Amino acid sequence: MRRREILERLASGEIDIETAETLLAETALTELKGIAVVDVSREDRSGVPEVIMAGHKSTDDLIEIISAMVGRTGVALATRVNRTALSAIRSAFGEGHHIEVSGRNDHNTVLVHTTTWRPPLCDGRIAVMTAGTSDIPYAKEAEGIAKVMGVQVISFYDVGVAGLHRLIGPVRTIRREGVDAVVVFAGMEGALPTLVASLVDIPVVGVPVPVGYGYGGQGEIALGSMLQSCAPGLAVVNIGNGLGAGAFACLIARRCSARRGQQSGQTAPVRHE
Repeated sequence: MRRREILERLASGEIDIETAETLLAETALTELKGIAVVDVSREDRSGVPEVIMAGHKSTDDLIEIISAMVGRTGVALATRVNRTALSAIRSAFGEGHHIEVSGRNDHNTVLVHTTTWRPPLCDGRIAVMTAGTSDIPYAKEAEGIAKVMGVQVISFYDVGVAGLHRLIGPVRTIRREGVDAVVVFAGMEGALPTLVASLVDIPVVGVPVPVGYGYGGQGEIALGSMLQSCAPGLAVVNIGNGLGAGAFACLIARRCSARRGQQSGQTAPVRHE
């Protein structure tokens, strides 16, 4: 149960103060003995829900953590899920659950939720853009956190600077659709975020991706290039951190949504069904 739901039940008189206090305390943490302490109230506190990084976790531990999160919040998002773990997730969560998978090979983003879970309602919108197709698995992390946070996503793949004309259509769409922030993924020399930031009037988040040839092919050159960008309005996250970039962009989008709601007289533009 979310904190907002508890407060709504208290305000309506359905529960008393003591019961609400107990329920609020219970929502804070879920401890899995010897495995993890799941911060199920992180979204209420920071706006970004806890996400499970599946890499380096045993399959059994991963399943238990996902089960705990789905049981408490109705939804769990896991990144860097390999094929073995993905097969186990599909076996463990059958009737009463939906499983959404994006990515490839051993780099999958997996969303598990109950059939009754719904994302928050929000008119915030971000764009996700990749320079090449090898960047897509990292972009899926940004798309995954956006779905859990209720932010709409417009995605453009394989529009890197090697074929500059491919960027014309995406930039036009970004302007036309009123996007609040853009997350741009690029490996190699990492030039695409700088170019995008020079063409749009909204925040751009650059994500250096560990793909490329030879020296710097693990994202070091792309990171350095983005950090040395001369285009104002560009922020840069660590190598491969699609999740962090997506969360940052979604926080911007949700704040923009809230401002638009205030201007139109709505008091709660971001809410849960």
